[in-house]
Amino acid sequence: MRSKIEANEYKDYILGFIFYKYLSDKEVQFLKKNDFTDADIKELTEEDVETTDFIKTNIGYFIEYKNLFSTWITKGSDFGVSDVHDALSAFSRLINPTHKKLFDKVFLTLETGLSKLGENAGAQTKSISKLIQLIKAIPMDGRQDYDVLGFIYEYLIEKFAANAGKKAGEFYTPHEVSLLMSDIVADHLKAKKEIQIYDPTSGSGSLLINIGKSVAKHIDNNDNIKYYAQELKENTYNLTRMNLVMRGLKPDNIVTRNGDTLEEDWPFFDENDPVNSYNPLYVDAVVSNPPYSQKWDSENKDADPRYARFGLAPTAKADYAFLLHDLYHLKPDGIMTIVLPHGVLFRGGEEGTIRKNLIEQNHIDAIIGLPPSIFFGTGIPTIVMVLKQRRDHTDTLIIDASKGFKKEGKNNKLRASDIKRIADTVISRESIDKFSKKVSRDEIRKNDYNLNIPRYVDSSEKPESWDIYSSMFGGIPEKELDELNDFWEAFPGLREVLFTKSSDAYAKLNNIDLTDTIEQHESVKVFSNNFKTAFKSFTAYLKMELLDQMETVNTSQEETTICNDIFKRLETIPLIDKYEAYQYLNDSWVKITVDLEMIQTEGFDTTKQVDPNMVTKKKKGKDVEVQDGYVGHVLPFELVQETYLADELTRIRDKENRLAEIASEITGLFDSLNEEDKEQDTVNEAKDGFVNAEVTKEAKQLKKLGKAYNEDDYEQKIILTADLLAEERALKAQLKTETAALHLQTKETIENLSNDQVYQLLELKWITPLVSSINTLPGNMLNQLESKVQELANKYATTYKEVTEKIHETESSLSALIDELTGNEYDLKGLKEFQSLLKNVDDE
Repeated sequence: MRSKIEANEYKDYILGFIFYKYLSDKEVQFLKKNDFTDADIKELTEEDVETTDFIKTNIGYFIEYKNLFSTWITKGSDFGVSDVHDALSAFSRLINPTHKKLFDKVFLTLETGLSKLGENAGAQTKSISKLIQLIKAIPMDGRQDYDVLGFIYEYLIEKFAANAGKKAGEFYTPHEVSLLMSDIVADHLKAKKEIQIYDPTSGSGSLLINIGKSVAKHIDNNDNIKYYAQELKENTYNLTRMNLVMRGLKPDNIVTRNGDTLEEDWPFFDENDPVNSYNPLYVDAVVSNPPYSQKWDSENKDADPRYARFGLAPTAKADYAFLLHDLYHLKPDGIMTIVLPHGVLFRGGEEGTIRKNLIEQNHIDAIIGLPPSIFFGTGIPTIVMVLKQRRDHTDTLIIDASKGFKKEGKNNKLRASDIKRIADTVISRESIDKFSKKVSRDEIRKNDYNLNIPRYVDSSEKPESWDIYSSMFGGIPEKELDELNDFWEAFPGLREVLFTKSSDAYAKLNNIDLTDTIEQHESVKVFSNNFKTAFKSFTAYLKMELLDQMETVNTSQEETTICNDIFKRLETIPLIDKYEAYQYLNDSWVKITVDLEMIQTEGFDTTKQVDPNMVTKKKKGKDVEVQDGYVGHVLPFELVQETYLADELTRIRDKENRLAEIASEITGLFDSLNEEDKEQDTVNEAKDGFVNAEVTKEAKQLKKLGKAYNEDDYEQKIILTADLLAEERALKAQLKTETAALHLQTKETIENLSNDQVYQLLELKWITPLVSSINTLPGNMLNQLESKVQELANKYATTYKEVTEKIHETESSLSALIDELTGNEYDLKGLKEFQSLLKNVDDE
């Protein structure tokens, strides 16, 4: 598609065809579950009214055999762009009337845009053929199909958002921000049996989907979640519908609308059936990421019930108009989260009035300041605001989460530990130094309803200060040691062992091995033993949770279960950051959950499965997919080799190490050549390496002469190099043979594993790395202490007096060296003046 259309338009084509494939495959899956054979499916036409109606009633649409995605693939060179036009036209005609809103015109953007893919039907066919060949490989079978396809869908949306610049925010909320909002909402709704959620600026639908997934962790039946979505732009509205449908949600649970949220509120009724469809739409949760500071028409909106209680947002900035719309649609016990620019916290005028009314009517529950550059295309600081219709407290929790992130390209990204830290703080409503504060309504009133985060939470780093006395005379100020008080409380007596007091206010670091002294101190040993005791049964616990129940464990809930266990074990262990532990868990869980889903979907024997390793290679100028060996479906080859084929693997690694040594020895021999030697034919034109063939040829001649050479002789170096090259060739040949043999042996080993061996390997893959990571926590913390102590000692190790004495000494040496210099009269005059300046500095 490159050069034919804009990058941010790719989504309209790629995602459109992915969605069509999904619908086609879903219909085939439905038919096979209802005992239709392949032969029956080939007979499907819309003339068979009874079958057509049966399919439409159950899945909401009908695609006849000739229009299935899989049929396009089998047509090969007979496929043309006209097949796509015919299929999409037929799809629009064969939607079940009750699902008209969900599917009507969903392919309009794709259908009307096909002409952009080439100047004629042939060129368009060529582009589409390449695209559907790529898309055909997406797996659609088994329980995990929606997650796989959903991941691809969201991945593509994210990439298009990155390319689309500022417009990206119109249809994509970064996954991590979605997860944060989802965790907060899901906890609030966890006791409910049926849930309705609504996004009035739905974009790609990712926010709604993530809320649904988080809520599903607490609910027995996912079909009890109903999704409402509204989006202004038609192209983006289609993204919402596609994404929601592709997650396997019941069509009856998806209600969407293409409309202007601010101009027209969610309709109270369907014009076709105003009596029976009356629904003012009050939901359990509203989530939104509206366009920031957008202009809107506030004229004649005074009486609108969404805004009447609080006031109208200024025409230049609709931020509060979106917020009030969301709040209006909440049930009394509902919750909403909305992403907004920082300015809504402190801007005056109409916004100040609305903010005051929201606070006085007790709706603002929490404010979360996010890191900068977390959204695509904009570096402006943003917040998540949490509001409720009714609250049992009047304070507002303010969180400064702007410091917790990792850098990823041009953007900042919330880590799993950052998300959990924020969500836990919102849920527990904790005040944490430099992170969060519960602010009373009276305090907010005193600040004239200004909610700017730095007024309430100071997350800035303390500026470095220097003690004047220590700078002059040395020693570490006791007040700076007191700043490490958390460590001294956790390790009683350690401070006295590390430092000796030189006065009431100053101390010095003892002449000790700092690492050894800390590790061997009794209080540190007690701490380490307490940690080991707390996690002594952790491996056994994980084996019970993950191995013993691998075919039945609820993957959506299990990470939370294990996290709660880790946090409980850490309750009595000081200093360890439980969120650092959670990050280790999440890093591991990303891999574990994929394996668990495959085992639960495809059966336990999938662990003994080996797949062809398909790679793309150039063949006659074209990319061709070819097989390059095998890969374990679940179990990695390297893990199996390290566990059951260690001797064979060791022999191969020894040869690899020897090859590295040979390369180093040859380099050393080359580097020892003098310039005359490097003029020989055995050295390449660039003079940076040997010509191997020439070295071998010359060494052969030298050996025939039978002379003895010294090790520094050029001839001896050539002979040694030739011997090394011969050894290298022989090793490479052996290595190629042995590596191929080990690869096949590994394949056979995996395919013939016993169940006990599979359990052992899964323990090594899932559990051992996680336990090892968790066990690094005490050491990481002790390293922090050592670094802080060493930094303090280094800070005042050299006094100002010592520095000035060294300067004077250096100046005197320089002046003496100047006296020995000779030159013309002007040089000497200049040097004399420089000496006088040095003397003046000394005198001062």
